[in-house]
Amino acid sequence: MTDVLRRGRASLAFGFFAQGVAFALLVTRIPAIQDRYGVSDALLPVFLAAVPILAGVGSVVSERLVRRVRPSRLLRWSQPVVLLALLGVGAGDRVAVLAVALAVFGLAVGALDASMNMLGVSLQRAYGRSIMLGFHAAYSLGGILGASLAWAGAHWDLALWVSYLPVVVLLLPAALVGSRWYVDGGREGAEGAGAGEGTGGVGAGVGFKVLLPLCLVMTFAYIGDSTVSNWSAKYLQDVLGSSEQLATVPYNVYMVTTLVGRALGDFGVRRFGAVAVVRGGAVVAAGGFAVVASAPGAWVGMLGFTLLGLGLCVLVPQTFAAAGRLAAEKDGRPGASDAAVARLNVFNYVGFLIGSPLVGALGDAWSYRGAMLVPMVLVLVTVVYARSFEGQPDRYGGGHERPRTADVGRGSNGL
Repeated sequence: MTDVLRRGRASLAFGFFAQGVAFALLVTRIPAIQDRYGVSDALLPVFLAAVPILAGVGSVVSERLVRRVRPSRLLRWSQPVVLLALLGVGAGDRVAVLAVALAVFGLAVGALDASMNMLGVSLQRAYGRSIMLGFHAAYSLGGILGASLAWAGAHWDLALWVSYLPVVVLLLPAALVGSRWYVDGGREGAEGAGAGEGTGGVGAGVGFKVLLPLCLVMTFAYIGDSTVSNWSAKYLQDVLGSSEQLATVPYNVYMVTTLVGRALGDFGVRRFGAVAVVRGGAVVAAGGFAVVASAPGAWVGMLGFTLLGLGLCVLVPQTFAAAGRLAAEKDGRPGASDAAVARLNVFNYVGFLIGSPLVGALGDAWSYRGAMLVPMVLVLVTVVYARSFEGQPDRYGGGHERPRTADVGRGSNGL
């Protein structure tokens, strides 16, 4: 394995890590942001919904941009924008400033998520074996660190900008330096004037109908994820009768098990294949929701959330990998994989937007125990679509590795 690939893999993993930190610092300090700007409870959902909607717009725009520029360049400049927008959220003093900062954050996050996963998919193809889960493990690790920093800021009653500034000061230059070693796999001639010939009509052979099973899996996975992030504490406290302190534990446990599952997941894909890992993850996640829905008490409920972390963690990385592989098989033109990843990434935000309101509405109209059965069924549907994760003729798994002689293109420092 060449040093170029190793450096590209390490720098991209850091990019995932930095994004995990930034996103966690934003979403875990929502109450403090609301207090700082005096945002009413009625207006807060509008702000919260605007971020994933604009992120979806950013992902769609990214699909267009990567026809002309390399994903590494898009990632290089979108990550600093995300970090600076985060600082803007913490440093502003008027609602208008908050609106602008969140809008910029959302658009940049869409481009960042799309381009990160584009590079991850292309690097996995160059390696010839599963490494995608490792990148998402770095994101989970960043999320745990970001949530811990947010807890410290809240515990010490620090101003938002005081919490955010050191993180941005450390991560911004590190991300810019690391971006020099990003690797675009298999995209020779895909930029500038050459892009019109090499990537014009990128991904035209990979329409929505072909990607539909993977889009559904992505949506269902994020419905499950948003259910845990938005409702685990309330469910444990209001339904299972836990203390307020204990109610904060399930999400932390979920994040840790997500990290563990992703750190080990690539080995599972190499040994058993992507189809078996996705099926296993869906079954474990559905079992987790079933345990949560039927739990007699808080400790059994936490067992359910632990299972959810182990099950859901494999679905999203494998869905991105499958989309890139499918696009490469159906449309061999440069950039087809990138276009497919950008399109699929939109359904990340669709699931996020649907999940929390869905569970809340069902909980109010029916019961929160019953509401947990809906994401359980949706996640279980993934088993039906598991065959979509099997590539032909190559499959990332034991005995199915591709030769490690793939063209890895140029590092982004050559742009």
